[in-house]
Amino acid sequence: MTATLDVPGSLPIDADTAASEGRFGLSNTAWRRIALGALLVATAVTYLWNITINGMGNGFYAGAAQAGSKNWEALLFGSVDSQNFITVDKPPVSQWVMGLSGQIFGFSSASMLIPEALMAVAAVALLYGAVRRISGTGAALLAGAAFALTPVVALMFRYNNPDAVMVLLMMCAVYCTVRAVERAGVKWLMLAGTALGFAFLAKMLEGLMVAPAIGLVYLLVAPTSVRRRLAHLAASVAACLLSAGWFVALTLLWPASSRPYLAGSTDNNFMNLVIGYNGLARILGRNKAGGSGPTVPTNTHGQIGMSAATDQHGGGFGGFGGFGRQNPGLTRLFTGEFGFEMGWLLPAALLGLVFVLVVRARAPRTDLIRGGAVLFGGWLLVDGLVLSYMKGMVHPYYCLSVVPAVAALAAIGGREMWRHRDRLFGRIALATTILVTGVWSWWLLDRNADWMPALRWVVLVLAVAAVALVLAHSATRKRLAVAGLALGILAGGMGSAAYAFATIGQSHAGGNAQVGPAQPARNGAAGHGQRGDDDNAQLDALLEGTGTKWSAAVNGSSAAASLELASNTAVMAIGGFGGSDPVPSLSQFQADVANHEIGYYIAPGNQGGPGRGNQHADITAWVKANFTPKTVGSDTVYDLTTSP
Repeated sequence: MTATLDVPGSLPIDADTAASEGRFGLSNTAWRRIALGALLVATAVTYLWNITINGMGNGFYAGAAQAGSKNWEALLFGSVDSQNFITVDKPPVSQWVMGLSGQIFGFSSASMLIPEALMAVAAVALLYGAVRRISGTGAALLAGAAFALTPVVALMFRYNNPDAVMVLLMMCAVYCTVRAVERAGVKWLMLAGTALGFAFLAKMLEGLMVAPAIGLVYLLVAPTSVRRRLAHLAASVAACLLSAGWFVALTLLWPASSRPYLAGSTDNNFMNLVIGYNGLARILGRNKAGGSGPTVPTNTHGQIGMSAATDQHGGGFGGFGGFGRQNPGLTRLFTGEFGFEMGWLLPAALLGLVFVLVVRARAPRTDLIRGGAVLFGGWLLVDGLVLSYMKGMVHPYYCLSVVPAVAALAAIGGREMWRHRDRLFGRIALATTILVTGVWSWWLLDRNADWMPALRWVVLVLAVAAVALVLAHSATRKRLAVAGLALGILAGGMGSAAYAFATIGQSHAGGNAQVGPAQPARNGAAGHGQRGDDDNAQLDALLEGTGTKWSAAVNGSSAAASLELASNTAVMAIGGFGGSDPVPSLSQFQADVANHEIGYYIAPGNQGGPGRGNQHADITAWVKANFTPKTVGSDTVYDLTTSP
């Protein structure tokens, strides 16, 4: 099936094969390529601009990227340190990209973050490609622009969390699915499965949230027999298992004694992470990491070893709450920080989904436009409902995983409404979508009313004007509808775009980076993997001068990563990310000290988070009983190279 592009006053034109000359003697195909090129260049320039403003971003992952840039085994497993004591608490795909870039270009903020920005360009291109095949060039350009101008996208594709590569791989799987559905192509469907396997290796189960929609749309729409559709899906599942399973098998077959401990697991087993910390336990609210609730390790000056459970951002805007305060339920994606990060076009996406399913209810089974609504709608509903109701630790930026679906549905639905504008039902649907989107943006902006106060009123006025023009459309006044559509798109995108550019203009750090303009309550505290504003230069210099395997040992991977970035040495992260991983045991630590493999022990801070404390208090007690403390800058340090 080919997509069509309606031109006011003319018959539908095949948007992909028309060779007639348009303005300036260029064909429709040439204009399409120019438009796509402009979109991709604009995305690249915007996302690459001043990208090093974020420095090392989330220092937890930056430390692992630095380790991967030095050591191939650290790169393979995603180790926090170059001596491979323990991994980060996620699979390593994201670390492969950043660490390999560091090996090629030398590790720096630029070598780490530029690949993330380029992933945004690739994701926009894939989204464009998928939507164009479903609904034509105009809708594809709109979807790509909407995606690029979503605040959480502007945040995470200029950052070093694993979410960006996961979403890119999910989008790759969806694009391959669209290609497969067009002609019942098993090779394309197997490529989709392969992409999903690597998405799993980026963030485990979250990367598979689009899989049910992929399976459903192929089973419903692919133009071949049921038996062949089932066989093709089985082949895709096999490809997914193979592309993810090789790494799982590697962790199981590689002797545990000669590889890093898999952080977050209780038994150094990868599948324990799938079922536990990074899997079902996170959805069901059982991933407490040894404490009484969600925890965010934070490093502050004078307390390098401290792990504290804090709500970094207080109540957020409008009293809806920041990290750790989003109540489970259907409203989660619309309100709180989620609303600012991705909620701008969510009402339009849902309205577009319903409209497409209604107007194309009697279309042939293989109808690709309805299939696109099933694909992106299934993605939004499955992933969105999981995010809405998950009870474990929830960061608002997790909603990045549904943004491609939101952008695509808004564009596909808007395109279908535009095609039916000559009917009263179509005009009312289009006008309603424009008005709801404009009012919704006005409401979101009102929750941060002190920032650009006039913007929300401009959005509202444009939306109302757009509605009036769309409803005034008639056979003799078609240009009014075109003007109304243009104003509607402008009104619907202004709020999101303004927040996205405000996000790009601010520096972000730590594990709880949030979108929008700088706010003391939002960006006032360091996130995990970040040290305070006043780093301990004396301690950094001390560690730089060590010659041991690990320059120091410290509680928590975040603190270790922070010290690694500052001293360019390997630091042993006792207890892993949450401080509760069962490594090292006291006997293992004592053996490492006896073998002169650890230079210093940095004492934990005096303030532990509620329910956490020092999970490896036996190590702390042994060190205090056998070594003499000294103050280095603002930290208490024990020299482990001296005889106990």
